[in-house]
Amino acid sequence: MLPSTHRLRRPAEFGLTVRRGVRAGRSTVVVHLLVDNEGDATPLVGFVVSKAVGNSVQRNLVKRRLREIVRPLLGAHSPVAFPDHTRAVVRALPAASTATFAELGRDVQAALEKAVQRAASVRPA
Repeated sequence: MLPSTHRLRRPAEFGLTVRRGVRAGRSTVVVHLLVDNEGDATPLVGFVVSKAVGNSVQRNLVKRRLREIVRPLLGAHSPVAFPDHTRAVVRALPAASTATFAELGRDVQAALEKAVQRAASVRPA
């Protein structure tokens, strides 16, 4: 489980992040990232794993793997990290159910890097 200070909880927060945030995807995941300078300084992360990923056992396995992959990325000491004042939604694609932990990790990090780059380029001056 992620620390409660880093979790997105309300459906409105998920919707806002997905609609207004930048998006970067890989074969197993899509990361939606929204910079929110008025909000809390700690990054907030939520996960979306739809029924297209598989049955409940497969979906829960993917969610547990994604949480374990994201947990170290919340710290500032990580080379690839969620920036402060951001909200992120990590959405699993159907290919995530057959991916290994290492593949999911590479895809999450690559998508996060790309989303951070895109968010920095569209941030108002």
